[in-house]
Amino acid sequence: MKYIAIVIIGLIVASCGSKVPFTNQIKDEFGLDAETQMKKVQFYISQTIILQRIRQSGSQGTAENGVLVTNKNKEEDRVTIQAQTPAVFESYGKTGEMIIRFEVGQGRVLSFNVRQEGNTSKYYLVAAWDMNRGGELTYGNEKYTIQSSAGNAYLMVMLKKLQKTKRKDRVVKGMRV
Repeated sequence: MKYIAIVIIGLIVASCGSKVPFTNQIKDEFGLDAETQMKKVQFYISQTIILQRIRQSGSQGTAENGVLVTNKNKEEDRVTIQAQTPAVFESYGKTGEMIIRFEVGQGRVLSFNVRQEGNTSKYYLVAAWDMNRGGELTYGNEKYTIQSSAGNAYLMVMLKKLQKTKRKDRVVKGMRV
């Protein structure tokens, strides 16, 4: 009974796939050229991305009793996309980037593309990057900033390798005169 449990656990572990970076090689290998084919693929994000938007407003004036008054308001809006969050392909952008959706909503998509300067073909997060401030992108039709560490976030897919072998054995007894 103990051995049967070990065999069953081994089969379950062997049938699971592993998450690998989505690359042009995988795209070519599986023939994922058309948008309809891409929409069937389940994507994941490699690391957490935090989108942040800060709006500040304020005014200065004088109260009725002659006291100077400064009024400041600060409103923060954060969107966190955790590592390993599933996503779907939405479409291709104007310059060939992949538009990926993590949630339902108007404009709630992120762009991913292959970096030109690197020798890797992973699809990384696309934003307007500034070395000192991080990146800036549009999400849900609003401008957000992201930390520079989010620039290392790339798309992943679940890859499962199945191998089926069918073998037929027979033993030849030979011939006698």
